[in-house]
Amino acid sequence: MALESIIVWIIIGGIAGMIAGWLSGVNTGCIGTVVIGILGAFIGAWLLGTLGVSIGTGIVNDIVTASIGAIVLLLGIRLIRRI
Repeated sequence: MALESIIVWIIIGGIAGMIAGWLSGVNTGCIGTVVIGILGAFIGAWLLGTLGVSIGTGIVNDIVTASIGAIVLLLGIRLIRRI
């Protein structure tokens, strides 16, 4: 994997993590935000792919998909912490 690809993953993960944090009211710090966003990208891609939903193409699609996945991840963490 090229260095540029890794940098793009980190940037998209950071943006998606920030969006998810704002919408869910969770503050995880800088590193946590990027990790939540990157994990959210995997979850969002799997979830939207399974449902057959296509948002579009390009970087906006990647950010929206990662944000949806990150929100699902944060909601799941909240549910587990309550139990």
